[in-house]
Amino acid sequence: MAKLSTIESLLIPVLFVAIATATNYKLQFQASDTEVTINPTRQTLTVQRNGKVVQDVLMDRDIQSANEYEETLGGFVLRNRRGEEFEFTKDVDQPGLSLLTVARRSRHRSRMVSDCVKLRGSNWFGGPEQKNQYWPIQKLHLQDYSYLSKQVDNCAVAERYWLNSRGSFVFVDDESPLFLDQNSRMPGYMCLEAKKSLPYDTYDETYSFVYQIGVGVDAREAHLGAVQNVLGKPTGHPAEEMVKYPIWSTWARYKRDINEAVVLNHADDIVKNGWANSQFEIDDFWETCYGSLTINTTKFPNMKQTVADIKAKGLPRVTLWVHPFINKVCEPFYSEAKERGYLVTDHNGNSDHWWWNSGMNESVSIDFTNPEAAEWFSQRLRNIQEQYGIDSFKFDAGETDWIPMDPVLNGPRSKHPTLYTNDFLRTVAKFGNLIEVRSSHRTQDLPVFVRMLDKDTEWHGTNGLPTLITTLLQMNMAGHPLVLPDMVGGNGYDPGVADGNNPPSKELFIRWLQANVFMPSIQFSYVPFDFDEETIRISKEMTDLHEKYSPLIMERFRAAVSGGYPVNPPVWWVSPEDTVAQAIDDQFLLGDDVIAAPVIVENARIRDIYLPEGEWVDGNLGTVYEGPVWLRDYEAPLNVLPYFVRKSTYQRL
Repeated sequence: MAKLSTIESLLIPVLFVAIATATNYKLQFQASDTEVTINPTRQTLTVQRNGKVVQDVLMDRDIQSANEYEETLGGFVLRNRRGEEFEFTKDVDQPGLSLLTVARRSRHRSRMVSDCVKLRGSNWFGGPEQKNQYWPIQKLHLQDYSYLSKQVDNCAVAERYWLNSRGSFVFVDDESPLFLDQNSRMPGYMCLEAKKSLPYDTYDETYSFVYQIGVGVDAREAHLGAVQNVLGKPTGHPAEEMVKYPIWSTWARYKRDINEAVVLNHADDIVKNGWANSQFEIDDFWETCYGSLTINTTKFPNMKQTVADIKAKGLPRVTLWVHPFINKVCEPFYSEAKERGYLVTDHNGNSDHWWWNSGMNESVSIDFTNPEAAEWFSQRLRNIQEQYGIDSFKFDAGETDWIPMDPVLNGPRSKHPTLYTNDFLRTVAKFGNLIEVRSSHRTQDLPVFVRMLDKDTEWHGTNGLPTLITTLLQMNMAGHPLVLPDMVGGNGYDPGVADGNNPPSKELFIRWLQANVFMPSIQFSYVPFDFDEETIRISKEMTDLHEKYSPLIMERFRAAVSGGYPVNPPVWWVSPEDTVAQAIDDQFLLGDDVIAAPVIVENARIRDIYLPEGEWVDGNLGTVYEGPVWLRDYEAPLNVLPYFVRKSTYQRL
């Protein structure tokens, strides 16, 4: 151990260079020409690559008290008079990627730590799913925001990963009790705040705050490095049938008013209007009571025959909507789960909570961190499949705010309550390649569709049509490339009426469908045949176009599995240094070869389109453009979806 005044005289050769001066400490990443400088006096951590600053972090003032230094095999440790340590460790030093870990371990529960990442001067990507889904995300405003998967603000996908346009990312360890303060206490900064506070575990005396900083040649390479080293990539992908053909859900059109006659008539209409071979999804409410996982025979007197009839009509895949809750009036299932210890409780032993189909304290949640409870849930679903011919399930919820605050869960307390989300998803992912989920936490490896949280039937940006694109980009750049867009036209919620139905206009429906075409799947609930013949014709043209490009989607799925590539990246992905492309929030890519530029403004029949570097063929007109270029006032009447295909790809389609 050395005091600061004698550090320089005690430096010895190590596997890489660790240089210290009276105020600065440096890590040199030799292969990648990256340098990290920590200045305790100024509380700064600065990352440079090839002499250019790519990351600035204003560290908590606790770093100012560091007065001892020790070299380690991979970096160095600073200590202060309290004995608190600050570890700086080189994890990866390759020509295309540098990766550094910053760790404070065993911090006392009474002390909060806040390191603030500078947002100004860069565009930022990734971050949380939100109702108001900004892109790029540096405009987002958050204050004392617990950062975990939660239904509030549509924050179901909350991976702790942020990437900037300079080619550097930040990733926070999932055991850190993380809160965000973005553009609030310090405008222009995102403060990563770690503290021992609800909804995280509050019982251990200490906690750790650990994050990694990565640097790549550019933003694209940095993201691929993050996928390989911290985020993970899918181990498989959804079935091609879910991609090629539409999914038809009963939810938005019928809400809970479903029965045998309704679903059979709905199936008839789908096939009669030309959409055979689709997936048919029976949504809420088919159970005897919420949580029974037992068919309501008043609504469905012969579910096995109903399923067989749907398939015989030409819809060969039938799924059910499933949730992880039990309403307390749902007997004997509630009492059975409670007696067996299968419910999430708080530290007072109380399991009462709520969800959107119960009143306050009128429901409970199954504890998927308990293997016996998870198997009890799963076996009942397998029974349904075997008894009625159900092919798979749409799994809802999974966010942490649907379980009691201060929960008692299995597994390390440092991972409470996020373990609930993780274990729920890993339980349901075993049901094959026709399923969908809507929440996530460190589950990028799962080979399943992650659907967007419910969108509102609106034109405007706050959870309306424009956020279909920005949420697609956010999820892809948070490491979730297998994205299932929400239903065409939104969910039709009427804020003033319980279970009300506020369907989209014809124009909104068509433009929403067009926006879906080059996304991985098309999910209907509102239907084209609710409008007119023109809507049916345009809708069939759009689903046919999606089917035509489904081999390209599947090709990109395979690239996601093999190399971690996003399926629908932002426009800048093919030209990472293009600052114009970095700001585009109303276009997206399919792989590297298709640019989708749907119209998302009401009554618009023209739009401006940006094409990045490359040769691009107009998919409607065949005209070839050399990017980068703006196409001003591109004509897009109601039946036209603007899209452009890389010339080399266009020639082989």
